[in-house]
Amino acid sequence: MPSRRIRLWCYRKIMKFVIGKNTTIFMDCTFDCGTLLSIGESSVINRGCRLDPRGGISIGSNVSISNGVTILTADHDMDNNMEGRNRQVTIEDYVWIGTNAMIMPGVSVGTGAVIAAGAIVTKDVEAFNVVAGIPAKVIKSRARVSTFGYTAAYNRLFQ
Repeated sequence: MPSRRIRLWCYRKIMKFVIGKNTTIFMDCTFDCGTLLSIGESSVINRGCRLDPRGGISIGSNVSISNGVTILTADHDMDNNMEGRNRQVTIEDYVWIGTNAMIMPGVSVGTGAVIAAGAIVTKDVEAFNVVAGIPAKVIKSRARVSTFGYTAAYNRLFQ
């Protein structure tokens, strides 16, 4: 659906997502179910992302999620007869997630963290850490700031 306004209306009213002001979800994103998705203000989810909110996904404000990112909240417990399980994913404010990264069920990503393109995040990421690789490991820490001077919000025509 090329209209951002209509798309957000559908997400809020039909799928029951909680989406903050100035947040954009670009076209070609898929969601495994309705409800249990909350996104703060001025965040961006780019094209071609897959979000599985069955276990709950909480995304903060000013979060930038690049193209092709996958966020999963459901998997199977291989030690318990492959029983299905749901575990929440929490992404705090001012996080940047690079292209084609994957966040696995039960992970929390702290404020100001960066997840490199292609990383597979299987464990919690502390605030201001930069992670990369498969599985993702800390490669550096960002300088800690008390306030951020930018917003992640942006729009593109027909996307």
